[in-house]
Amino acid sequence: MSGHSKWSTIKRKKGAIDARRGKIFTKLIREIATAARMGGADPDGNPRLRLAIDKARSANMPRDNITRAIKKGAGGTESETYEAVVYEGYGPGGAALFVEVLTDNKNRAVGELRYVLSKHGGNLGASGCVAYLFDRRGLLSFDRGAVGEVDGLLEAALEGEAEDVLESEDTVEVVTAFEGLESTKIHLAAAGYEAARANVTMQPSTTVQLEGKQAEQMLRLTDALEDLDDVQNVYSNYDISEEEMSRLAS
Repeated sequence: MSGHSKWSTIKRKKGAIDARRGKIFTKLIREIATAARMGGADPDGNPRLRLAIDKARSANMPRDNITRAIKKGAGGTESETYEAVVYEGYGPGGAALFVEVLTDNKNRAVGELRYVLSKHGGNLGASGCVAYLFDRRGLLSFDRGAVGEVDGLLEAALEGEAEDVLESEDTVEVVTAFEGLESTKIHLAAAGYEAARANVTMQPSTTVQLEGKQAEQMLRLTDALEDLDDVQNVYSNYDISEEEMSRLAS
């Protein structure tokens, strides 16, 4: 499990994500509306919309909010049109950063990114400077306590053509090919394993180990980037030991 995944799990346990639910809902509504505008209102024929709806449900977004966001996008009633942009750069210790943005103002978005990066020991890089370090993958997350015997999930995941199964203290993650996320999810559900969360992720091919001040800076940087309204997803190849992560979270 990457450092960013571990940090997200710790924040979820501590309720930090629940405390930011309003901001998370705003980002999810933006993604749902954009997906519906680009690919139509039927999630069965629009994989991006289906995934956005799954993420919204995992975040406990009310059904009415999801429905309104779909209608807003598909009906063309959005007062603003959002553009998907990727920014790349580096954090403390040379860790790579891959940031996905959905914005109606690219100048504002890049200005805010530069400010946050410089404040927390990072910098913006040229397009393509770190993209080669990441591969797009599907990611199914299961709460460890709901899985039972991990061997059973592992066997079902391999039968469902998953690429890898990653275990941590609280979470089991099933990594799939990007195109195979939905089929693996359906296969595992049929085998009795309902994913708590389903996402598309950027999986790093190599990692950078951080500790001490650099680890603390990196976590602060990640949180600050995710707090920006235009930022949808932040991916990085840093790794921090679970002991260090728990210490910094306390």
